[in-house]
Amino acid sequence: MNIVPALAWGAVAFEPWREPTDIELDAIDAEMPLIRAGIDLLDAEIAVLDRVPSELDERRLRRARRRVLAARRDLTNHTTAETARVLPGGVA
Repeated sequence: MNIVPALAWGAVAFEPWREPTDIELDAIDAEMPLIRAGIDLLDAEIAVLDRVPSELDERRLRRARRRVLAARRDLTNHTTAETARVLPGGVA
């Protein structure tokens, strides 16, 4: 059993050069509305796991699903607009 490489990897895993770049942080920040909407949907689904959903629960689930779809749509449209601005000639 070779323990040293595992320990060496654990020691380097938190080096400053392994931090996310500004571009990666910006991408995470752009996806944050979708992440939050997904968390809300997951919370709504977890709330009804052990019972029959009431009318209020079903409404909460529908709203959460719509928020996820809207956030996904907005992120896709934003990404497409950014790509069109960056790529020469626009998007084909």
